[in-house]
Amino acid sequence: MALSDIRAGTRNEQAIAAAVSACQQAFGARFHMGEAIRAQHAHTTTYIPAQLPDGVLFAENADDVKAAVRLCAEHKVPVVPFGTGSSLEGQVNAPSGGISINFSKMNRVLEVNAEDLDCTVEPGITREELNAYLRDTGLFFPIDPGANASIGGMASTRASGTNAVRYGTMKDNVLAVTAVTASGEEIRTARRARKSSAGYDLTRLYVGAEGTLGVLTSVTLRLQGIPSVIAGGICGFPTLKDACDAVIMTIQLGIPVARIELVNALQIKACNAYSGLTLPEQPTLFVEFHGSEESVALQSQQFGEVASECGGGDFQWTSDAEERARLWKARHNVYWAAKALSIGASVLATDVCVPISRLADCVAETEADIEEHGLLAPIVGHAGDGNFHVSVVFDDKDPADIEKVEAFVARLNARALSMDGTCTGEHGIGQGKQAFLPRELGEAVDVMRQIKRALDPDNIFNPGKIFPLE
Repeated sequence: MALSDIRAGTRNEQAIAAAVSACQQAFGARFHMGEAIRAQHAHTTTYIPAQLPDGVLFAENADDVKAAVRLCAEHKVPVVPFGTGSSLEGQVNAPSGGISINFSKMNRVLEVNAEDLDCTVEPGITREELNAYLRDTGLFFPIDPGANASIGGMASTRASGTNAVRYGTMKDNVLAVTAVTASGEEIRTARRARKSSAGYDLTRLYVGAEGTLGVLTSVTLRLQGIPSVIAGGICGFPTLKDACDAVIMTIQLGIPVARIELVNALQIKACNAYSGLTLPEQPTLFVEFHGSEESVALQSQQFGEVASECGGGDFQWTSDAEERARLWKARHNVYWAAKALSIGASVLATDVCVPISRLADCVAETEADIEEHGLLAPIVGHAGDGNFHVSVVFDDKDPADIEKVEAFVARLNARALSMDGTCTGEHGIGQGKQAFLPRELGEAVDVMRQIKRALDPDNIFNPGKIFPLE
């Protein structure tokens, strides 16, 4: 990652003006050109500079999306989908200008099939809105990134989160999508059957495409039954390696943990200050189990034994909903807790993922790297699947500080790749991690480019993401 890699694309001013005028006529008050609104739709939760679109359409249905794509395709003007703006690698920026499509009004639940444990939703609904709607059915959608992201955005970045160790990621939980293609036609990638051998798996192609192959208009999701008992707790360890070893042993023994989150000592200090906790400032695992009263008690006992063998303290667990919610709220607020460590500072949140057997090595080497280079950088991780995040606190107005942070991110990614890991477990490539994708996948990136050109020959769909601008 380097700011020097983030550049503006070529703008076709005449075509953009024509597309904007056509959108004004077609959509009226739903199409906005004010600078403040355009700036909100280039917002990124990272230090990547904002690159504003030329107009924002608040789409209300799939017909609006199809019409907008057709207008943009006619003039070869970029289309940038926008969910909630919580992506971390510049996915919503418009480096070549164009039209941003805001999906906040496309937030309906279209269908719930409780007997089949699935539902179909519009892409603008957030995960919290969906679970509030589902609560009375006894079902829930388990994918749980830290932000209250939109389902369309989560699908597009192949998101995961704290529950991934038990329930998988978005790629495991999306049964089908409908998407608008470059010709402005809407296609459906699959039916609701739990498995199919019918042709190419287009669903998986669109999940994780970051809006570069088309615009999603609906998503069909797997659901889960709300567990009868949810219990969780925390356990402290002398060192980060001890905590990682406990995670590895827990997974290898097949203990069916629903969440197992790693939080290092500096992040615990930040959480204590920001969220009003009083936890010992030491490497800590946040753990949760789902099931019956008997199974949860057994799993908690088994984990306690593993933790003890790895040098951990007492595993303090509870099934009290209020206490669990307080702990997990603090876990979800780690970004803001890290930001509060230094008044006025910025935070670069980055992630990598490695095979579970290499987690302890990768985390230990990363913590040593942070200490050696004098960085302020708490670590948290979805440790059960080898994914961890580093929130680097720095001065984004200081070129020397930026250079120092970028060098650290490069070393972190190289370290993960050397362990047969990935440069991003769940944030996506966007603009920020383009340099690392060829190092990870080599010639496979050329195949990705061919797919992009075949499905989007005029490069109107979210240009400058995943691949550098040409």
